Amino acid sequence: MTEQEQTAVPAVPEVRPDVPSGPARKDRRVLRAVLRWTAAVAVCAAVGAATAFGITRMERTDVPGLATEPDGRWEYPVLTRPPLPSGSPGPFAEANTAGTHHADLRSLLLPAPEGAREDKALRGSDGWLAKKDLLAEYAAKDDREELGQHLTDHGLRHIAARGWTMPDGTRTRIYLLRFDTAAVVDGLLAPYLAPYSAPKFPLRGAGTSANDKAFPDDAVVDDVECVVYDEARPYGGEQVRHAYLAAGDTLALVVQSRKGAARAVPFQQTVTLQGQLLG
Repeated sequence: MTEQEQTAVPAVPEVRPDVPSGPARKDRRVLRAVLRWTAAVAVCAAVGAATAFGITRMERTDVPGLATEPDGRWEYPVLTRPPLPSGSPGPFAEANTAGTHHADLRSLLLPAPEGAREDKALRGSDGWLAKKDLLAEYAAKDDREELGQHLTDHGLRHIAARGWTMPDGTRTRIYLLRFDTAAVVDGLLAPYLAPYSAPKFPLRGAGTSANDKAFPDDAVVDDVECVVYDEARPYGGEQVRHAYLAAGDTLALVVQSRKGAARAVPFQQTVTLQGQLLG
């Protein structure tokens, strides 16, 4: 073999198994550093993702710097209409000419909002309220007698009711009255029970009430006729707001009262939500 050929053949280095060579030791240091940085990035990513998820799940008022002024709305539970018996149409279906609510009337009552104290007296017997308890909402004895007879003559079938008091003293009472047909309810509502300008039968504590022209149009539910009244100033011991709703075969009365003044926003909210359950 020539000298040139000897130079071209690389020498085999001596291998010591127990002692890593210099380049291998350096590669392991680099690998460990990469792993440390990868772990750190993963942790940061996880924390960032959790924070982003948390913010997306929070209400706007829970995020510092994004708070908005409360407008007085109450926290109602998620509302769902009760299921209808198989094959039964809704109250406004074209095939349902009588406007019948096939769901149990008691299941159509608006549930109480968060923080409310229930008025157990409005539960009635098995969830049905006696007519005299509804009539107790009206101020004059003669009015109670006339209206009571009128309800009987028009075939009142059931009354379901619910009431509650909020921490600020606002009292709410909701009455659902079921009749045979939507035509009967329409005839009761106007012009007999709820003329546009003022109610025919004043409520207890309401003094003089008049049509609430400030009630927003977009708070009225489609297909549900709504007549809203507000107590005229000066108020007595409390302000009383009330509304009549006609939805198919069911007539609803929603009353809210509060010492000093009854706030408009929770009243509008309550009327709208009850209308949605009936619609």
